[in-house]
Order: sequence, then structure tokens, then C-alpha cells
Amino acid sequence: MPEASRSGPVVPYGADETAYVVVDSLGAGRETEFERADLEAVIRDLLSGQFNCPIRIVAFNTLEHWTADVSRDVAAEIQSQSDMDGLPVPEHLRDFVDRYAGSTPRRDPLQTLAGDASHDRSASG
Repeated sequence: MPEASRSGPVVPYGADETAYVVVDSLGAGRETEFERADLEAVIRDLLSGQFNCPIRIVAFNTLEHWTADVSRDVAAEIQSQSDMDGLPVPEHLRDFVDRYAGSTPRRDPLQTLAGDASHDRSASG
């Protein structure tokens, strides 16, 4: 059974805020969870190497009673920031980004729209 260490609550009772839990692997079947109060802090901490091997990132809002796996969104943002900086995804995040954002090259949205428009013309003509 995986071990989990938990910190104190980040979101006070009744606060209408979204908190984020990062599940990080410690190897040998062990996991730990870290809470953060905002998504920018999660991404900043991931990029700075504060997590060894992130497995999943979950958002939750205690007042609105919802949770969501935001791993795909976070991985896409990490990939996007790395692309904008002209740097590869950091080694410690590569598996996470590949798992959730995929390693397929991104298509330019304008090319996608142009391709769709030409497909529409050929289908109707």
C-alpha cells in the first residue's frame, strides 16, 4: 500500500477557492501528495524541480463540491512554456508531459483551420 504524507489544509473551511493536489512518486511504490493554492504555483514548482516524478494533479473546490484531474492541462502548459522558451521539457517532467500532453508535434491552429476549410470545399464540391 502506498505511503502518503499530507500537509495541513490549504483551503480554509467555507472558502470558495480551488486547491490543487500534486501526487508525486517517491519510487519503490511510494507516493506523496502536496497541496497548492493556485495553478500557477503548481506549474512553477513543477518546473523548478520541487517534485521528483509527478503522477497526477487534481483540482478540488470544497465549497462547490467538485474535483477534476487537471493533469492534461498542466502538462500542456508545461509543454507550451518549454516551447516558448525554446527549451526541452525538463527531464524530471518528461514522462508526465508525454503521458498527458503526448509527444506528438503541435499543429499551427491557422494550418488546422486552412486544412478544415479545404476539406469542407472538397466535400461540398
